[in-house]
Amino acid sequence: MNGVTGRMGYRQHLVRSILPIRDQGGVTLPDGSRVQVEPVLVGRNADKLKELATLHDVEHWTTDLDTAITDADIVFDAAMTNLRPATLATAMKRGKHVYTEKPTAETLAEAIELARLQAETGVTVGVVHDKLYLPGLVKLRRLVDEGFFGRILSLRGEFGYWVFEGDSQAAQRPSWNYRKEDGGGMTTDMFCHWNYVLEGILGQVRTVTAKTVTHIPTRWDESGKEYAATADDAAYGIFDVTTPGGDDVVAQINSSWAVRVFRDELVEFQVDGTHGSAVAGLRECRAQHRSHTPKPVWNPDLPVTEPFRDQWLDVPANADLDNGFKLQWEEFLRDVVAGRPHRYDLLSAARGVQLAELGLQSSAEGRRLDIPEITL
Repeated sequence: MNGVTGRMGYRQHLVRSILPIRDQGGVTLPDGSRVQVEPVLVGRNADKLKELATLHDVEHWTTDLDTAITDADIVFDAAMTNLRPATLATAMKRGKHVYTEKPTAETLAEAIELARLQAETGVTVGVVHDKLYLPGLVKLRRLVDEGFFGRILSLRGEFGYWVFEGDSQAAQRPSWNYRKEDGGGMTTDMFCHWNYVLEGILGQVRTVTAKTVTHIPTRWDESGKEYAATADDAAYGIFDVTTPGGDDVVAQINSSWAVRVFRDELVEFQVDGTHGSAVAGLRECRAQHRSHTPKPVWNPDLPVTEPFRDQWLDVPANADLDNGFKLQWEEFLRDVVAGRPHRYDLLSAARGVQLAELGLQSSAEGRRLDIPEITL
């Protein structure tokens, strides 16, 4: 597990996924047998690795990434984006199965090359698509599959929160996120997520129009040193999406680390259709059917009389929906044991990198860009 001392690698993948899988006796396979996991913690700081290993009763840790790759069955990477392509390529060339955070590369050319290498080596590769496994979006996808929306018209997404600059209060994200030269930036970070969310909920993303901004030009790093924020901290995107049935959908997603939250969850998606609408966050989903839709009348001279939020109904889970990161890990491990491809692979990841790259280009050129199909 490379990069496990970082926020995502530690919290979401080690603590909330791999350790619970280990502690429950492994992953149950279709025949009822189990396959167990034994993590090897990898990073650059020996003291941190030793501390984590002791805290979580993990036997193996090392700062020697090259040897760890050689000895592993599966290589997981959550390190900095600019280091990821080399790690993934080395692992695949040595016949190792790979599971990785995204983006998989800083450029589309690198991402496509990794996808080609996956095809050549035949190893099982999974790329984290965690949001599609989260309860809110699982419920939203179920509504789509059941035809609840009728013809889908649009999707609106709001993501973000205020990330402190680091002077008076410590920032809750690492400083490299705000340096373009280190692979940082909202568009690079989040458009790869929005691509698989749009694909997973609606269909194929056809065009992108984006505006990227660095709202906070100066920040302070982990040691309290002032630095120039060279990467975008907000991205405002419009996407043309085509459903499997051929309907055109307009999607708008705002992403910002310079916004204060006035909504129920840090990310929310509203889907509107001819027969109904739904709003989904990471955990909750609420819907309003056409037959239950009120008829508001615009009158700015009177106070609001409609309790709009109360007119929506909670969508039940009707199942035990575990932590999304853990669920995808379990699916990936079953695919490795079965020797089959994982449904979210490096080609899917390359489309995410492509959307981010085109989003940055769209903002720089001030125009809408078509998204060509990637061929290996």
